Amino acid sequence: MEYMYDYGIDYNYTDEGDDTPVEPVFQHTPMCLKEPLCLTLLVVTVVIFLLGFCGNALVIWISGFKMKKTVNTTWYLSLAISDFVFCAFLPFSITNMAMEEWIFGRFMCKFTSSVMFLNMFSSIFLLVVISVDRCVSVVFPVWAQNHRTIKKASIIVLLAWLLAISLSIPSVIFRDVQSHLGRTICYNNYSLHHNSHAIVALSRFVAGFIVPFIVIIFCYSVIILKLRTNRMTKSSKPFKVMTALVVAFFVCWLPYHVFVLLELNHQNYHHTILHTGLKIGTSMAAANSFLNPVLYVFMGNDFKQKFRSSVLSKMENAMADEGRTTSRYLSRSSSMDHRASTHI
Repeated sequence: MEYMYDYGIDYNYTDEGDDTPVEPVFQHTPMCLKEPLCLTLLVVTVVIFLLGFCGNALVIWISGFKMKKTVNTTWYLSLAISDFVFCAFLPFSITNMAMEEWIFGRFMCKFTSSVMFLNMFSSIFLLVVISVDRCVSVVFPVWAQNHRTIKKASIIVLLAWLLAISLSIPSVIFRDVQSHLGRTICYNNYSLHHNSHAIVALSRFVAGFIVPFIVIIFCYSVIILKLRTNRMTKSSKPFKVMTALVVAFFVCWLPYHVFVLLELNHQNYHHTILHTGLKIGTSMAAANSFLNPVLYVFMGNDFKQKFRSSVLSKMENAMADEGRTTSRYLSRSSSMDHRASTHI
């Protein structure tokens, strides 16, 4: 039976068949700190944890306690909570990477994996919600002014979290703990059903990457087309920010999903390729959790002006529903379009 040791939330494959625990035959000695790639990814994951934990905590503190509650702050607060919880569970993965062994038991194996998937997918869905909201605000500014309410935003956020919960259920079902060659691993046991691995992998790929990416691309394409068609701005700043958002999403998530799909036919690929690819892909996917507050908050307005201002002023400018930039571009009547918000 072949195993791929789990580094965070990535998959590991098993041959469908006998999954009888194997008694340890020797004392496991962690080698991660002596392997350049593993050590590098370990350091990167620690950095992601520190930046993501502190950055999202800052967003939660300001948007949740220091700012007036609006539709935009509802989006940002929910996104920050999602990424914060994800980052809060990264120490389990860091320990697993360093020790090359799972020491937290079967319950935490299932719970940690499901919670991390919950927050990763809720983060993705919230990015989609923000993209759609920006698109609607640009295309239908008057309608958005009259219908964008905190209550509706809260309902949409709740629906996004419920969808994320449904996609995290497979982790509760399939995650398991087993001892093998002197070490205990937390892995996905797909031996109970022949097609379960493919179903889970493909459903997560479609719901967690393909559909969100198509929606995000569509929304920002509409925004760019609208701005150019109406000659609303001479500055390339909005286009650069939109491009950065799409590229960050694509770069962070594509490698992870590619290697997860390749793993479905693991017999056709060398073990080392899948092993290395999944580790790198998982770290890149995790990086999206600390990039979100940077891209969606700190790049919202002119960076130099934000840097000179206070932290609170930075986030107020980026999150404010008073969409000054877009209203200047879109408004034919300042009284009608004053609240159109499109700066990212």
